[in-house]
Amino acid sequence: MITLIKSRYLLAYDENLNDHIVIKQGELAYENDKIIYTGKKYNGRFDRKIDASDCLVAPGFIDLDALGDIDHTLIFYEYPKDKLSDLDWSYDYFFNDRKEEMSPDDESFKSLYAYVNLIRNGITTAMPITSVIYKKAAETYEEIEAAAHHAGNLGLRTYLGPSFLAKKHVMNRDASSRIILDLPADEIENGLLNAEKFIKNYHNSYNGLIKACVVPERVELQTEDNLKKAKALARKYDLIFRLHAAQGALDYSEINKKFGLSPIKYLDSIGLLDEKTLIPHCTYTSGSRYIEDKSNDDQMILKNRKTSVIHCPLVYSRSGNGLDSFGRFIREGVNMTMGTDTFPSDPFIIMRAGQLAAKIYDQNRPENNIEKFYHAFTIGGANALGRKDLGRLSIGAKADIILIDINDFDIGIVDDPIQSLCLAGNGSLVKTSIINGKTVMKDRQIPDINLDELNARAQIYYKKMKHSYWLRSKSKITKTENELFHNSFQIKE
Repeated sequence: MITLIKSRYLLAYDENLNDHIVIKQGELAYENDKIIYTGKKYNGRFDRKIDASDCLVAPGFIDLDALGDIDHTLIFYEYPKDKLSDLDWSYDYFFNDRKEEMSPDDESFKSLYAYVNLIRNGITTAMPITSVIYKKAAETYEEIEAAAHHAGNLGLRTYLGPSFLAKKHVMNRDASSRIILDLPADEIENGLLNAEKFIKNYHNSYNGLIKACVVPERVELQTEDNLKKAKALARKYDLIFRLHAAQGALDYSEINKKFGLSPIKYLDSIGLLDEKTLIPHCTYTSGSRYIEDKSNDDQMILKNRKTSVIHCPLVYSRSGNGLDSFGRFIREGVNMTMGTDTFPSDPFIIMRAGQLAAKIYDQNRPENNIEKFYHAFTIGGANALGRKDLGRLSIGAKADIILIDINDFDIGIVDDPIQSLCLAGNGSLVKTSIINGKTVMKDRQIPDINLDELNARAQIYYKKMKHSYWLRSKSKITKTENELFHNSFQIKE
């Protein structure tokens, strides 16, 4: 079936520019799952017409560090810095009580809630990330299996795999400092086994919407042997490999202390960096104000290995940190992509936060213009995945399309639609989402999804997850649950 969309603005792809262009009153046609026309006037036959004359018709966003659970930000948000260790695992809990505090049903539900939020914000391709702070180790096979089914049934294009690790952050015996303790050998091995099991069972499932990837947890919580085996697994099946590294003082100091190298140089030294490796954050890399190394060595390694960086500015801005800077990485030739990594999973808020931080770090340079962030959230993400058929509206590309209301009063005057949306818009302006040629959301409604029920259940989940932080805390013997957590103003029952 051929569908014709008539727009107020069409964000089409220009192959010569390798970038988007805006076409006023543009038209797009797609047949089944592929785009067959973009331009000013479609003269071919069609079976269905969508009137998007009040919309920007654009490619869906590609979120490569997509929030895949119920966000724990509220637990840590503005928590007193000198008391943050209260939220760490106690030594006693690690050795005597370590277990899954959430039920299998809880862990199945969280991805449904998260993926509905992604779709409602215009994200059409996601590589989810979940917190493992409250997990016995990392993600279980069963929760990622449930996530695959939720994504497939919703129609969300997803790169997915169970995370795994070899170590945990724990407070030492007298609770005076944080240490890293090894997990049992059988659990470490089981993490890799689950990763391969998922690949065999779910790669290319749901008509190709679900792609497996290999996603070990952060670098300092791995052994070198585990990292090498994880990358070998990704190479065996020709899959994307994502690893959180160079994201803060914790992993930077741990790797530097052990090997005398930055995390990026260390990963390069053991052969993990190539065009299929994605590194979220990279805030602690050469040239950053947070470390002494003022060279561009890390950026040159990333460029030469064709390794992509996933930039998640909102989650870092909340704690007063950031990438130093987005524009500098672009000038050094690094492929930049974007991730939400927190709630709300709103690309417009993410891009706005990213641009503001970039201009503070790097001044008002052209590489920090908003179109560079939009490029990273679409074409940059597609390039990182090796997918020339995603992140752009062009003939032969997948029909991953969003319709964004630009007549909304609250975004103000529209001159350049991208500038107006990124200055004042938000994800709730995404009216319709089409993924792989299927309409997965129309007029903000997703089939068979009751938002009130999701919200009510998510509130119960969050309360249970928050309680688990108290159960693990070294301070539970001296503080009640209410005393442990930080609020803005005093809350009275």
